Amino acid sequence: MSAVPRSEKPAGRFRRMLDRLSSSQEDLESEELREDAETAGCTRICDCHDRQIVTVTGTLRTVTLRPRAGVPALEAELFDGSAALDVVWLGRRSIVGIEPGRKLIASGRISMSRGRRVLFNPKYELRPLGRE
Repeated sequence: MSAVPRSEKPAGRFRRMLDRLSSSQEDLESEELREDAETAGCTRICDCHDRQIVTVTGTLRTVTLRPRAGVPALEAELFDGSAALDVVWLGRRSIVGIEPGRKLIASGRISMSRGRRVLFNPKYELRPLGRE
């Protein structure tokens, strides 16, 4: 027998349902992204440290072309619900499939630049569009 009375178990489900109904859309999306990272076996971005080799997953929030030292560089912000990470492809003006709202898995060595986590020229895998 469990130590928790049966009458308290539905209250837990009810509380979770109320929490979901009272949460903002951004909070719900962040929670979903955190769960995706966990099920994919990836490191949460907030747990990544300088010079650590990681595999992260998330959704691209922004994609911009920003030259670095005269060389084209495609930059994207990857968000996994816990923190953001800049992903930079040096020497690229565009990459097919790299667009805002796209989910991907990226692997490489984290570096810190101006207090932000950056992943240069990562190995990456685009996730399917729509619901998986």
